[in-house]
Amino acid sequence: MLTFIIPVRHQDNARDWSLLKANLAQTAASIASQVHPGWRALVVANEGADLPALPVGFDVVRVTFPPNNLHEMGEADLEAVYDAFRADKGRRVLAGMLAARDSRFFMIVDDDDFVSARIAGHAAENPDANGWTVERGYIWDDGGRLLLGYDEFNHLCGTSLIVRADLYGLPERFEDASLDWIKTMLGSHVRIADILAERGTPLNPLPFRGAVYRVAHGGSHSKAPSLVKKYFLSREAMRRPRRLLRHLARLRLVDDGARREFFGMPARN
Repeated sequence: MLTFIIPVRHQDNARDWSLLKANLAQTAASIASQVHPGWRALVVANEGADLPALPVGFDVVRVTFPPNNLHEMGEADLEAVYDAFRADKGRRVLAGMLAARDSRFFMIVDDDDFVSARIAGHAAENPDANGWTVERGYIWDDGGRLLLGYDEFNHLCGTSLIVRADLYGLPERFEDASLDWIKTMLGSHVRIADILAERGTPLNPLPFRGAVYRVAHGGSHSKAPSLVKKYFLSREAMRRPRRLLRHLARLRLVDDGARREFFGMPARN
């Protein structure tokens, strides 16, 4: 019914492969906590990449794509960096989707994020839907004890789309896909919802907070800052007291409910 696709960068593009492995293992545990059994997950990684042990329900698709020479965000031409990132990620996503083209829905999950345990069940209950955008989610400082509810989550995080598989228009073979299509439809989460709406197949908002965006860790490609620093202690936050109060009202402890729903962890005794 639902296939989670987790694209993993080339090992030469990882600042710290052991950290990437640890984060990926946590992401996999999150996905594997789905309450409904109608799901599977595919990790797409290069040949030779050392991966963590993965839960039942996971398979690995091996690829031979070269490293992305413009992977780091510090390059002078920022648009060229984004474009190369979209191409690299999109190729990996396509390889995963072609290996699971019989799926009803796809959800692309970044290898350091977390998803709600309710997603597979919601997809199973709505098999004829076009899909959903995760408009409401959480931001979490790596290792922190607080979650910040964020209501424009799909503009912030790539782990934010569940799309009916046929709406992608997958090619018969990898070689049949144009690079522009790969970058637009699979390498970025930014334009897909608008494209599908223009085609008359709009996505609906997911009716619950559907994912957690992990920030402030050393392996992050986006280099997103700590939520505390950005949303509570920055000059911009201090200049907008009403917004600051809204953020304070949306803080939630990483309690037993959050551990079960998002982190694939049992409740603490």
